Amino acid sequence: MNTPISCEFYDQLMVAIQRKIPSTIVYLENGQKATIKSVVRELMMIEYEEFLVLKGGKKINLHTIFLFNGKRHKEG
Repeated sequence: MNTPISCEFYDQLMVAIQRKIPSTIVYLENGQKATIKSVVRELMMIEYEEFLVLKGGKKINLHTIFLFNGKRHKEG
């Protein structure tokens, strides 16, 4: 079972979505750290896991995110 996402992280994501803030996301993809810059459009549940949906349609599992706009959310 995945660990819960902090309320502070949710709040930061919601502000970025509502204000359409261009965001920098560092996350784990295929075992490697990756960085992407995009606007987060929404949060979505897929098979009991939460994902960010970026402009352009890319989905990133919230549990793979290390940094969101410079703020650390996971050790790695």
